[in-house]
Amino acid sequence: MTTLVDIPQVLARPLGPRGSRGLVGSADPAAELTPVATAVLAAIPAWWSARAAHAGLSGDWLDVHYAIDATPPLVLGEAPPLEPDWGLLTAEQVGAAYVESLASETRARHGRHYTPPELATELWAMTKTALGMKQPIMPLPGLVRDPACGAGALLLPALREHLAASTMIDPRLVLNRLPALIEGIDSDPAAVWVANVALAAEMLPTLMRIPAAHRRPLPTLAHVGDGLAPGRTPARAVVMNPPYGRVRLSKEDRARFARSLYGHANLYGMFMAAGAESLDSEGVLSALVPTSFTAGRYFEALRGHLTTELRMSGVAFVADRSGVFTSVLQETCLATFAHRRIRKTAVRAIGSAIEDVATIASPTGGNPWILPRRSDLAPVAAAAATMPNTLASLGWKVSTGPLVWNRRKDDLSARPASGRHPIVWAADIDGGTVHRDASRASTRYLTIHSERDRKVMLLTEPAVLVQRTTAPEQQRRLVVAELTDDYLTRIGGGAVIENHVNTIRPIRDAPLLSRPLLTKILSTTALDKLIRCISGSVALSAYELESIKLPDLQTLHAWEELGTEELERAVAVAYGLPGQQTS
Repeated sequence: MTTLVDIPQVLARPLGPRGSRGLVGSADPAAELTPVATAVLAAIPAWWSARAAHAGLSGDWLDVHYAIDATPPLVLGEAPPLEPDWGLLTAEQVGAAYVESLASETRARHGRHYTPPELATELWAMTKTALGMKQPIMPLPGLVRDPACGAGALLLPALREHLAASTMIDPRLVLNRLPALIEGIDSDPAAVWVANVALAAEMLPTLMRIPAAHRRPLPTLAHVGDGLAPGRTPARAVVMNPPYGRVRLSKEDRARFARSLYGHANLYGMFMAAGAESLDSEGVLSALVPTSFTAGRYFEALRGHLTTELRMSGVAFVADRSGVFTSVLQETCLATFAHRRIRKTAVRAIGSAIEDVATIASPTGGNPWILPRRSDLAPVAAAAATMPNTLASLGWKVSTGPLVWNRRKDDLSARPASGRHPIVWAADIDGGTVHRDASRASTRYLTIHSERDRKVMLLTEPAVLVQRTTAPEQQRRLVVAELTDDYLTRIGGGAVIENHVNTIRPIRDAPLLSRPLLTKILSTTALDKLIRCISGSVALSAYELESIKLPDLQTLHAWEELGTEELERAVAVAYGLPGQQTS
């Protein structure tokens, strides 16, 4: 039998497209526990008993309630018999068992996800590098905090290393000092209890070194709280795998995070900003986060804010999410930022193995960062970083097609008629030319009702069209076609561009780069590789497209007269890829 115990009320920010700051804790921390989650919690005392016995302890020390100064979120009845497999579980596996037992809706809404041990270990290794900890085993130089600790996965590598480096020190001093060196915070009381048990299990060998008469309950290193709360003790390192998702903010929070916000607030960006603020003068911020923060429009202010005081020491892209991080669909990276003067950033890729990709100039400022995900992309990123032009400087702007089809279902038609205009869908620009894909035959035309509707929806001038999203199986991420005068004339003078297509149009009468050449340049292998250094996903926003770097005017003018194959080779050379022909 399990019953709820009182937990102090704390502030948290649940996830969700309409998320807001809400109360958890005494509201009912067990309300969203599934029967499986409750069973996992009920089995943890037996797991503890097995771990303590294996360490050589006996008697009261086999009772988790006696051994750890931590209150479980539920009053647990008599521990059930331990399943044979449970006795073999690591601390990480116990934490994963709890998180995986939660309903998927709960994990999504509250951002409760578990960090695979491989990534936790790598993030700690990157943190050590950024801290200048060069020896294989070293004691912690200061406080390591995880403000969204969940079941403690990111704190385990740091704790293990510190304990291993402290075997020559009085074990009582070692254990007494741990709360000043390791701190976990989370809004989920059950996860906090699991974290405290998992972390304490790592202390058992140290406890065994203390004479029995002098042993005391093991310290709790995690507590229920708001990981975004200001005013905490400055930390030497902040490690995090924070919750993701948009959130509504109070006026106070919006004012506090104003320097790092643009438009919608995302929880993970707020955690990164708060983590940076909570560092001491030699501190390091290490985060496992979506790569959208490196290039997305909504994170422009965050990039500028972070690099005002910090520099990126390293970044590792998770190239094989299906192997190590199955619950996250976005491209993910591990990133470390340090107060130390850093001019170079080490770029790595994590898949079935860890690959050194490149060493690049440390990115700064709010503009999208050009970061190679693979070693073959490194020359492109290096060459692009020195180029002076963007689409805007050459007289072009990018916008997203205005037609959101599911908002205009009643206006879609298969046949032309008065007031109807042809639609250009993303599928219509496959292959490099604008055509009519048969799959869109039933929704080929849009009825336009007014002059205002016409001004918003109808494109009547030539442009360059780029797919905004591509399928994973497509060879190219940059799929481009020119919308010519001739094509517009053939279809009646105008077209409606659907929302999954980006439109590149001139912002001056005589752009410095012609439309045909722009189309050809964007169609090259080198530019497709460059886009992969900016956006690691299958989506390509207008903002990201505007950030591509292009050569000087003399080089561009020299390309005007080149044929397709000659241009492909010339662009490849300019972007550091001599002889490259395919992506």
